Order: sequence, then structure tokens, then C-alpha cells
Amino acid sequence: MSKRAVLEVIALDVEDALAAQAGGADRLELVTDMAADGLTPPVAAFAGIRAAVDLSLRVMLRLSAGFAAGTAGDVDRLVRVARELRAAGADEFVLGFLDAEGGVDLPAVERVVAELDGCRWTFHRALDHAADRDALRKQLDGLPGLDAYLTAGAAAGVDMGLPTLLAEASRHGEQGYEQHLLVGGGLRLDHVPTLRSAGVDAFHIGGAARPRGWSGPVSADSVRAWRRAVDGA
Repeated sequence: MSKRAVLEVIALDVEDALAAQAGGADRLELVTDMAADGLTPPVAAFAGIRAAVDLSLRVMLRLSAGFAAGTAGDVDRLVRVARELRAAGADEFVLGFLDAEGGVDLPAVERVVAELDGCRWTFHRALDHAADRDALRKQLDGLPGLDAYLTAGAAAGVDMGLPTLLAEASRHGEQGYEQHLLVGGGLRLDHVPTLRSAGVDAFHIGGAARPRGWSGPVSADSVRAWRRAVDGA
């Protein structure tokens, strides 16, 4: 447990970003519209946050709620947005698409990833809604830049998904399991010791960093409490 764990915090704006950095976050996930579970922020919002903090920034690539990529035209639009973000300096991303049967929408994922030109990216919680988690991981194996899966282990959250998370952590290094297990979604401070003991080294928080909920900003003090927890202090 000597390796510092990654603490990623959802940020909606510059105020969130500054508070997360002050509290000890390592990385931000940049989104807008949490009512839709987080969509792609405007390029101007990314640029403002990039100018305000020196943390790693992972930008969500999703234009509508849910986990479907949409029509070919929707994917074209997402590729254009990714290109604009890349031109503005974005170099880390978050994405993930499923088909109607709950399998990975590999053509859509590959199309967007090709636009990222090797940038690092997270496959998000679409994994928790997949028909077959293991098959999805195997299908994505080898895609350039994929270095993390954001997951609660189950669609209902970490309470239900903890056994799956522990099982997947034990497979780290196997084909399809080389990436970081970035745990988030109903994550609580009391989950952290068990996950750290299992080798999980990346944690993602959103509402847990906001004492007033999504109507209020990120709290530096809340992030500090999570920083201590994931560091084992």
C-alpha cells in the first residue's frame, strides 16, 4: 500500500476544480448536466478549468443520457467534439457505449478512440450495465489509450457490487484486466479499506465531495477526508 492511490473528483466548473485541487485530488472528471449523469462540457468550460488548475483532466465524451452512442450522425458529432477538445488541449477522456443487447458498441468506441490519437481514457460505468462484463473487457483489450474502468461492480452501486470489484481486482494483470479499477458509484468512506486491501488503487467521487449535494460546490474539506482515507491515514 505504499503506492499513492488516485483520487478522481467530478468537477462541473472552475470553483469545483479549485476546491478539489486544494483538497488533494489527483485528477478531475469534467462533465456538465449531472441530471443526465454527466455529459460533455463545453470547450470553453474545459479551457477555463485547464487554466485554473494543474491537475490531470479527463473530459467526458457523451452527448446524451444513457449508454447508447446513437445514430451514425450522433457519432460523427461526438468525433467533431472530441477533435475540438483535442485542439483546445484536452489529452485525457472518458467514454463508453453499449448496443441494444448490452454488449459493447465496438464500432462507435473505436471510431471515437481513433480521434483521440493515443490519449489515455477511461471506459465509464457503462461496464456496470453490460450483459457480460468479462466479454466487454476482452473485446476492448488492446485499444490504444484505455487505462481504466470506472465501475461500482453493479448498476446499483458499490454496496451491491463489492464482491465483483474484489473478484476483478484479484484478476489484475490478466488479459482484459490490465487497466486500473477506478471505483465509483455509491462509494463510501467505509468501503475504502476493504478495496485498498484488495489492491484497488483508484477512486472516483462526485456527490460524496459535495456536502450540499449536486446543488452545491465541491468541498475541499470533503476531498481532504477522502484523500486521507485512500492514503490509509
